[in-house]
Amino acid sequence: MAASGVGSNLRNLVERGFNIVAVATNRPSCGAATFSRGRRIPLGELPQKTFGSAELRDIAMRDFFMRHRVELVVDAGYDRVHTKPFLDAFEGRIINIHPSLLPEFGGGMDAVEQAIESGAKATGATVHVVTDAVDAGPILVQEAVPILEGDTVETLRQRIHEAEYRILPVAIGLMEAKLANSSTVG
Repeated sequence: MAASGVGSNLRNLVERGFNIVAVATNRPSCGAATFSRGRRIPLGELPQKTFGSAELRDIAMRDFFMRHRVELVVDAGYDRVHTKPFLDAFEGRIINIHPSLLPEFGGGMDAVEQAIESGAKATGATVHVVTDAVDAGPILVQEAVPILEGDTVETLRQRIHEAEYRILPVAIGLMEAKLANSSTVG
């Protein structure tokens, strides 16, 4: 898993019994890193300032995940865009959870704010396959979340997180089935 935030999706997956074999972060002080340390999940600490480029960071992350035999990469609150070396190494095996009903409000880290500012009546959560086009890969699962009168970024974000906790496990199951089927084909 790649994460940069509080780690609530990581915690949700661990509590549901998913086998998280390694976590990488660009923010070693984030909640996901603290949770990983506390659970003794191997943690790759890869702050951008220690690398000369995003590509070098992604090569280090690729190598870290390969050492830990990661089969499926889950981006949950990861606030960086993957570069070609990482995308090539895990092609078709990276999924991302995004806090909107893609394609609406894609391409940035402010989707919840955009949804409220737009006057939309609903937004939601999407899990999609990561490609070189940001937030534009094939959609696996979506769940709509209504925008209620008086919603703040915080109240809406909390309801979107609740949707994420439901759909991310479903998307992982879909990907596991897909990967299992593709590995049995000669």
